[in-house]
Amino acid sequence: MMAEAPANSAPSHEIIVVQTPEERQQCYDVRIDVFHHEQKFPLETEIDDMEDMATHFLLRLTPSLTPIGTIRAYKMPGARYYKLSRLAVLKDYRRYRFGRELVLTLHDWVRQQALQAGDAGPVKIVCHSQIPVKGFYARFRYEAEGDEFDEDGDPHQKMILRMPLQP
Repeated sequence: MMAEAPANSAPSHEIIVVQTPEERQQCYDVRIDVFHHEQKFPLETEIDDMEDMATHFLLRLTPSLTPIGTIRAYKMPGARYYKLSRLAVLKDYRRYRFGRELVLTLHDWVRQQALQAGDAGPVKIVCHSQIPVKGFYARFRYEAEGDEFDEDGDPHQKMILRMPLQP
């Protein structure tokens, strides 16, 4: 008889760098579910002009490949920082700490990009956190900068991480 996994044990999953239009659409679907349907952000604000330049990460269950989370990163041409944005995990899966796993995956990707670009470090990562989840980012050593501001009708805080290139 097989033992059941503990109730808080994460289901089998993977995080991939999006390669196809179908995978990117799955990221959009997760974001629309979380940000528009659940949190009531306007649908027209969800897809923006950073989509094509961003690297999207997709969290999905295995072996079903059901999409359950996403995050994206980009660096504007000439910018001296990377931007973390659009972190979303479907409500039924938040108890498994998948948000943490997505952020750490993004940090690894940024570290790799910066090293390939010859950066000496530390590298700066910026995010605009919703106010209720500032503590989530603070656990990764992100620090609040400046005043709270409105983004898409909701209060946000600019958070910055100065990440060493050597883990």
